[in-house]
Amino acid sequence: MVYYDVQPLSDLIKAFYVQHKGPGYVDEMKVIQSWPKVVGPFIAKHTIDLAIRNKVLFVRVDSDSLRSELGYSKSLLLKNLNELVGKEILKEVVLS
Repeated sequence: MVYYDVQPLSDLIKAFYVQHKGPGYVDEMKVIQSWPKVVGPFIAKHTIDLAIRNKVLFVRVDSDSLRSELGYSKSLLLKNLNELVGKEILKEVVLS
């Protein structure tokens, strides 16, 4: 009788990304996907781009006034995004 090593597809996908993108990649994607939940639909709609490099979240928005408002909330954004993942993924937020 032949036995197969059966694993959930989600585990295989995570293992693939850890092997090819690095161990923090899955957590970084969780942060990016949770952005609308943390900031709400209005800010999410005006967000042009999100990227994470070296524990820094780079956020581009389409409005100078919105960028200014977000600047006042950077520490709260960091706290909420890291809490959603359950560990410190980000150390800084850069707005542009």
